[in-house]
Amino acid sequence: MNRIIQDKNPYRERLIALDRSWIISKANEALQTEIQHITDVRADRSEGGAHDYYSNGDYWWPNPDTQDGLPYVKRDGESNPNNFDAHRLILREMRTHVAHLAAGYMVTGNEKYAGRAVQWLKEFFLDEATRMNPHLLYAQAIPGICSGRGIGIIDTLHLIDIPFAVDALQGSDALASELTSGLKQWFADYLRWMCTHPHGLEEMKAANNHSVCWFVQSSVFARFTGHEEMLEFCRKKYKEVLLPSQMDGNGSFPRELARTKPYGYSIFVLDNMATLCHVLTTAADNLWTFQLPDGRGIRKGFEFLFPYMADKESWPYPADIEHDEGWPVRISGLLFAWAGLGTPDYMDLFEALERDPKDGEVRRNIAIRQPLLWL
Repeated sequence: MNRIIQDKNPYRERLIALDRSWIISKANEALQTEIQHITDVRADRSEGGAHDYYSNGDYWWPNPDTQDGLPYVKRDGESNPNNFDAHRLILREMRTHVAHLAAGYMVTGNEKYAGRAVQWLKEFFLDEATRMNPHLLYAQAIPGICSGRGIGIIDTLHLIDIPFAVDALQGSDALASELTSGLKQWFADYLRWMCTHPHGLEEMKAANNHSVCWFVQSSVFARFTGHEEMLEFCRKKYKEVLLPSQMDGNGSFPRELARTKPYGYSIFVLDNMATLCHVLTTAADNLWTFQLPDGRGIRKGFEFLFPYMADKESWPYPADIEHDEGWPVRISGLLFAWAGLGTPDYMDLFEALERDPKDGEVRRNIAIRQPLLWL
């Protein structure tokens, strides 16, 4: 048995008791899955090379008024199924299988899970022939308008599972120290790009969930690479920018409520705010208990949204324009809030909700696939 789960942790133990058979089943599926790389599929419209991630903006469609369809036009909330999303799906598949394998290793100590996870990590991030370059210059490009946007940085939100998977694999002989060092260097390089390139600086300053997701990624990658200054910067911005500028007095997020998918976006942003609290909280600085002078804080956010997650029929705002039927599903924020706020009802709802939704749009908006890795 690996050393990771030897210490007693009531939150981890309850989650293992709940999900053990599912975790092992998913790890076994991942063992049989062919390893994928972004170099497997070339994006015809990309201005980058084979190792450069590329995607199109979700809500952008061919222009009906021009012969070549350019420039694309926006239809907010309506995802264009013909946009290039192969790299996004490959990245998410890598994350998902690595997370499942690492969780399988945590609960069984089976080295075959660790070995396969390490193979995925090595080929996706480090091997010269197949690696992804640590930047997103060409993410969420809009044909006829731009080759990439800062808003595209949200595409790598799913990578936040990877550092925790690597931590979980540290007890395995399959994970050589030079591989861990290489992965930390990749994430340090990507974090540096996020913090210095205009795309990254633009995303950091976004007024809605995009900035929250920038800080979630930066926090996780900084923790993984030992960047204490960045962790403190993220704590400061959570208190001084994210909460005061995005949360209303009743705990809602008005910019998300104003979107064409108010229910899904409200769940999404609260989930990521909870992840920030989970990652950034220290013994000396507890973000779960932090609140602004008017009472706004993560507790207020859960007090607002929890009743509508427990009883969707009571939702007083418009239904989502697409994929409304897919929500609510299990989000890690409920688990983290149970641990951070000591509210058992949150864990009860977490257990009751669907753990593995099939709706692709809903899955895209769940940042963490294996919360066990985070405990």
